[in-house]
Amino acid sequence: MSQPTIVNTGLELDVRGIWIDGSPRVVLCASLFYFRLPREQWRARLEQVRASGYTCVDVYLPWNFHELAPGRWSFEGRRDVAAFLDLAHEAGLYVIARPGPYICSEWDGGALPAWLGLDPDLRVRQHEPRFLAQVTAWFDRVLPLLADRQYSEGGPVIMVQLENELDFFDCEDRTGYLTALRDQAIHHGITVPLIACAGQGDLAGATGDVPGVVPACNFYPDDDSPHIEAEVRRYAEMLTDRGVPLLITETNRRHRTLRRLLASGASLIAPYLQSSGWNFGYTPSSGNWGNPGNFMSHGYDFGGYVSSTGAERPEYAQGQVLARVIDALGSRLALATSSVPRVEVTADFPTSSSLSALDLHEGGQLIAVPNLGTAPGRAVVNGVPVAVAPDSCPLMLVDVPLGAWGAAGSDMTLSLASADLVAATEGALAFSSDVPVTVVLGGTQVEIPAPAAGAPERTTVEGLTLVVLAPSDAGRLQAMDSDGTVHLTDATDAPDRQGTTPPDAVRAAAVRRRPELAPEHPAGSHELPPTLESLGVYRGRGTYRATADLTGVDELLLVGAADIVDLSIAGRVRPPIAGFGAAQRIDVRDVTGSAGIEALVEIWGHANFDDARLPALRLGALRGLGTLWMVRDVADLSALWTVRGQWAGVPAPTRELGGWSSTRVGVPLTYTRDLQTTTVSALYLQGVVEPLRVRVDDGEPRTVHAEDPWVLLPAGTHQVSVTLPHHPSGGGLRAQLLCLEPVTDWSCAVQSDDLLTTFAAEAGPAEDIRLPLTLKPGEEAWLDVDLPPSDDGFLVRLDGSQIRVTGWAAGECLGRTWVGDRPAFSGGDPDALWVPAGWSRLSGLTLLIRGVDGPDLPELRTVRLESPNG
Repeated sequence: MSQPTIVNTGLELDVRGIWIDGSPRVVLCASLFYFRLPREQWRARLEQVRASGYTCVDVYLPWNFHELAPGRWSFEGRRDVAAFLDLAHEAGLYVIARPGPYICSEWDGGALPAWLGLDPDLRVRQHEPRFLAQVTAWFDRVLPLLADRQYSEGGPVIMVQLENELDFFDCEDRTGYLTALRDQAIHHGITVPLIACAGQGDLAGATGDVPGVVPACNFYPDDDSPHIEAEVRRYAEMLTDRGVPLLITETNRRHRTLRRLLASGASLIAPYLQSSGWNFGYTPSSGNWGNPGNFMSHGYDFGGYVSSTGAERPEYAQGQVLARVIDALGSRLALATSSVPRVEVTADFPTSSSLSALDLHEGGQLIAVPNLGTAPGRAVVNGVPVAVAPDSCPLMLVDVPLGAWGAAGSDMTLSLASADLVAATEGALAFSSDVPVTVVLGGTQVEIPAPAAGAPERTTVEGLTLVVLAPSDAGRLQAMDSDGTVHLTDATDAPDRQGTTPPDAVRAAAVRRRPELAPEHPAGSHELPPTLESLGVYRGRGTYRATADLTGVDELLLVGAADIVDLSIAGRVRPPIAGFGAAQRIDVRDVTGSAGIEALVEIWGHANFDDARLPALRLGALRGLGTLWMVRDVADLSALWTVRGQWAGVPAPTRELGGWSSTRVGVPLTYTRDLQTTTVSALYLQGVVEPLRVRVDDGEPRTVHAEDPWVLLPAGTHQVSVTLPHHPSGGGLRAQLLCLEPVTDWSCAVQSDDLLTTFAAEAGPAEDIRLPLTLKPGEEAWLDVDLPPSDDGFLVRLDGSQIRVTGWAAGECLGRTWVGDRPAFSGGDPDALWVPAGWSRLSGLTLLIRGVDGPDLPELRTVRLESPNG
């Protein structure tokens, strides 16, 4: 389907690429998120991105970061996104703004406010009036900020992204939904291009094929795959058919891969999270990267060119070199078209299965030749052997007319250059390489030695000066004269990232324990445990208390609990439950008679992705204790299942579940069992490997996964059917029926993140203590920790066992970590808390330490402070 050209004041997207003020551009864009950095570091990070040679940042705007509770908005302090956009403009950066309403980003709920799930008729990310009414309230606040700062109004915003990877989500009316979002953007005066990114290549699934919404692509390939180019070129061709360029709005961070994308036709290349950050407070999500669930860490870092604390990694210099190549080739590159090499290229190292090339504007080709191996090698390009460094992707020029670059005449042709062109003037060309460079010019072939840092190699061919710089020098290249003299920035001009913190870890100077614990807010009595969100807690925790007569009860069944449950029965604290809503069996054979039950439930974060395998990983799922059931009876249901679908006669056979033998391997087979439940019951399917379908009476079938092989059956259920692909060996399935009775009459008390932060900031009496501090499981301690002076801030690492820790400084919640036996974490460093420089100077550090049951005693042994860049 052809898309119309999108034309705005100063901006145009067409099949040729991105045009800004009438000039074609290739745009390098780095993710940089204001909500994951202290405000006082915004300017330095933006300037750091600009110094990398990247010209753009992409910025999510998280809805639930600005709407703290229904109708309570904040755009001040760290939430002053307008100030961030203005700083980006001052730094000379373009901005791609991504206001959602859904952003993913491993952020709490993907930025969808938690209270949306309280309305049973509201369906998130759908063309549905209740959801769209909520989105309108958000867009009414945020889109005017963007409209005032868009490029057509003299600001930095060059594109606005609607939604995020909608092709991953089962949206029933994509066209209607995206049309509604588009219309709101237009209503608020957005005139820059509106884009929508596809997470898995389904362009229509991401955009709804809505006119005026430009499709973009997110690619996350294996960096070592030889097949990247062929896939990317396919999408470049598909987008050409729509009349728009290939915009890669997210991809890997490695510049070897980014070069391959550039050569495959991308006009925008935006590696995700080049500049890393932090998940402060209770903002991380519950993710889907584990088996299947895990927790996102306080650190948010996927190895981009700038670390979470601002340290520049080797990829930073590689970014500078790639930016120099883009600048040097200018419109020749920006107006190039995707192709394949016109000359033969072979290599003695692992490389692409289908090399990409760009047909340059004004003639010639740029060919990307990736060395996917770890050893140096040689390629042969049009019969000429050239050196290629390991783990590199030189952008080689072939048959390029030099035009104004040639001192001896405009008809000179650069037949081959085996290294990156990083600067060109009339009379001189500069290349970057750490291996010898081969140049064929005017019939003359030369090989220029690999230069040492600070010592460029020079030679003259056909009146043209050829300069080869080490990559470290190329990244500092400011200008080059016509005689080949290069001007580099002084390495001492780089910002000093070493502050007053000693390079070695130090122990905290003093630790004091507060005698009081944070107060609880009473939240009433309830027949069954309510969700925390229904009690007004969207981030934070709550305590549930009840008493149950466990006489004759051997086990309990906890269903729907999320995220972290510290359960105590008759005074005995159990190991934490973090099952993302999956049913959990709890042995209580050691408890008799009336027993007190207490559960502290902490929200780690709402799901940022829609994962159907576990209840709490569904987008919009709520948090809390779920339902606690007493198991009154357990019956084996493995036998007497009627086989339907593969038999020759009547009546249908009766076998054990999964026990029918047939040659029709993999063909769905249905087992049905009659039963009569008098109470709510739970069907437990032991041995589930592959997903199977379960139908209760005449209801809709549901999918059961190995991660949660349970189905709740209402009282009076008559029949259950299980459909699964046939396996001759039966698959080892067993079935149990658990008759259930709920634990009722709960009292609740809650602690929101605001309540905990307010308590952490309050000054009060505290007693000096010496570590180690030993706690009982379920016991908590509030500690105030003195911090020495620092210009860098601190990474705080806690040595100990079986403790869960939350930290605060300068009136802000830093984040949380878990020491000892714990669930899976991902996203960054899970073992440190970061106290930013400005925050460490304003106050000390407050820690909430909670002992959790596990293989060791809960204990905090030391609090170590490390320089983040030392």
